[in-house]
Amino acid sequence: MNIEVRLIDNSKGKGIFATSYIPQGSILFEEEPLVACQFSWNATCKYEACDHCLRPLETAQNNVRRLTGISSLELPYPECCETKKEDITFCNLCAVKYCSELCRVQAFNQYHKVLCIQTSYRNNVHPLEQLEDAWKKIHYPPETSSIFLIVRLLAQTLQSSNKEHFTAQILNFCHRSVNEDAALAHKFLGEKFIGQVDSLRELLRNAIPNENIEHFLTPEGFQSLLALIGTNGQGVGTSPFSVWRDNVYKLNLSTQDKENIDNFIEKIYDDMFSHTGDFLNSEGVGLYKLQSCANHSCEPNAEIQFLHNNSKLSLIALKDIEPDEEICISYLDECNIERSRHSRRKTLMENYLFACECPKCLSQIEDPDVTSEEEMSECEIED
Repeated sequence: MNIEVRLIDNSKGKGIFATSYIPQGSILFEEEPLVACQFSWNATCKYEACDHCLRPLETAQNNVRRLTGISSLELPYPECCETKKEDITFCNLCAVKYCSELCRVQAFNQYHKVLCIQTSYRNNVHPLEQLEDAWKKIHYPPETSSIFLIVRLLAQTLQSSNKEHFTAQILNFCHRSVNEDAALAHKFLGEKFIGQVDSLRELLRNAIPNENIEHFLTPEGFQSLLALIGTNGQGVGTSPFSVWRDNVYKLNLSTQDKENIDNFIEKIYDDMFSHTGDFLNSEGVGLYKLQSCANHSCEPNAEIQFLHNNSKLSLIALKDIEPDEEICISYLDECNIERSRHSRRKTLMENYLFACECPKCLSQIEDPDVTSEEEMSECEIED
């Protein structure tokens, strides 16, 4: 790879730097997650995805029918849908769905052996189901993380043949729960959630074996894990309809057919927005070892994409990058990145516990420290 991870300083930590010239549009690297999971509310709303890699399990047509609420909608060019229903398989004990036998085996060997809930123990009585229900009651959509990242990390630790090595990988992520200088705790430990932290910890203790992971289940250890998933969790977006759309645009269509399909797709997106809102294809969240080393900038030179329609992450250069230039991404979504300096820094401090000093923030240092009502109404974060 034409990148490397370097230690910047003790306060900022690591960063990713280019080792040679990188042209705009290049894939800097691709990475599988250490662990990933679907958002709990997405699953409740019938977003069908592989329980391991988050690849969609529904066809493009079923996807748009669900998201538009139009059960009679028919997509042309069905050959452009890449969902392979014939490859879908299940855990033979708990009926969890996977996109392939490979994903089922990988999940079982990594963490599912510990977490498998036989169907006879379901109906909201199993501790894992109680834990998920408790999490959903304090984290309504749009979700930004999931308690099951912690669950799967701990289960993977228990199943690991080298528990010390895997624990070291977990601790290598930034897991600072407070910013002492700003006297601020991560939002998962703030006033909105602090009353639920001990309850979540006890539910977690009851849900999985405790041997060899007791240090993560102490109050301090659990708070550290909550901060870890809060500051490092990367949203994963997949969509069978988006794949269908891109494949249709590759077809050799006549001018009239292109115009017709453009209008058809635009109408579908309008219907989706009216019925479902903005959150159409955010399937879940993952932890990525290399991506977590990328620092934030409000003027990023790279962005994360999910080109394979699963949890495999691709980092793409947004502009030409020179040798020794730091590669930065935005931790903010498209809406928040356009907000005022004060609003951006406030969101970053609550979620990532740092005050941004990127070139854009430094150039706007004289701007007033206020948050406009328009910004709040357009881009309110629920979680």
